[in-house]
Amino acid sequence: MKIAIPKEIYPNEKRVPLNPQSVKELIKLGAVVEIEQGMGLGSGYPDEEYVQAGAKVITNRDQLLSSADMILRLRKPAIAEIDLLKEGVIHISYLDPFKERELIEKFIARKISAITMELIPRTTKAQKMDALSSQANLAGYVAVIMAAEKIDKVFPMMMTPAGTIAPSKVFVIGAGVAGLQAIATAKRLGARVEAFDTREVVEEQVLSLGAKFVKVDLGETGQTKDGYAKALTEEQLQKQREVMAKHCAMADMVITTAQVFGKKAPLIVTRDMIEGMKPGSVIVDLAVESGGNVEGSKLGEEVLINGVHILGFENLPGKVAVHASQMYASNLLNLISEFWDKETNTFHIDLQDEIIKGCLITHQGNIVSETYKNIYK
Repeated sequence: MKIAIPKEIYPNEKRVPLNPQSVKELIKLGAVVEIEQGMGLGSGYPDEEYVQAGAKVITNRDQLLSSADMILRLRKPAIAEIDLLKEGVIHISYLDPFKERELIEKFIARKISAITMELIPRTTKAQKMDALSSQANLAGYVAVIMAAEKIDKVFPMMMTPAGTIAPSKVFVIGAGVAGLQAIATAKRLGARVEAFDTREVVEEQVLSLGAKFVKVDLGETGQTKDGYAKALTEEQLQKQREVMAKHCAMADMVITTAQVFGKKAPLIVTRDMIEGMKPGSVIVDLAVESGGNVEGSKLGEEVLINGVHILGFENLPGKVAVHASQMYASNLLNLISEFWDKETNTFHIDLQDEIIKGCLITHQGNIVSETYKNIYK
């Protein structure tokens, strides 16, 4: 089975789908691996390292794509390239399927088996394949580092001859994977950290990291079967904002991570809440790519409102591209290894397997994902 990895073409994307070590492991399975020339340079991997791992370097992108039995990417493909692919090819990457109807239709027309990494189930067995979690983990770390660079205070408490410096106060909204890493990173830097999440089940995790868990009585909330926070009603959101406003006003740094899978991110930090914060404070909106948690945040920009810095930068995992690539490559390798048929040296699509049922969008000219069927009607 020939596996092809084209160079990422999304602007400023430095992450790569596979590093040389993961290529070596795929070849051990029995795969033939081809990469586009320069594919790994964004994360510091020259072509020579891939060649040493056993891959073949292809200079012609169209040739690479048209001859592959499986294609691995990080970002979704350009629609214009779908017609280059062999009918029935297996395509694995992030696909953003809830916003890409035209792309999905092209996959159907070409009978492409499209696996989207966003829909890897959040189960124990699939944990090692969960790219959303691995990348969110790094995003939480980067968010704190970026905010630390912008804020005009030190993080830890310091006892100095000139007096005691109080620790900075950090408020994290959303204690999923990104939020928990943001909490851990801020604590390691010495900040005093508070966190809020609609799911009370995460309180123990927040406390275990040394942060204070902020409780708000919102009535019935909870999480989905996949571990995502359920969407709140407008009444619940308003009640949440009232409590959030008090804690934002006391914070030097606010990091928002609240997202609802497949939907626009909820607005949590309003203009009034921002104006109640101290000038010089910093807000990092980790949900800016899915609509934003912060009123006034802008994708790819830093906005200043009433002296408060609002950071809405995209692709935070890409800021630490080497480790982000390492983790994503591991996720892909674990997925492929799980379904690799050693007798035929091919990737076996088991339509009865819970992982495949979760992440396979299209197969043999049909939509097979139950999750996606519901929104495709």
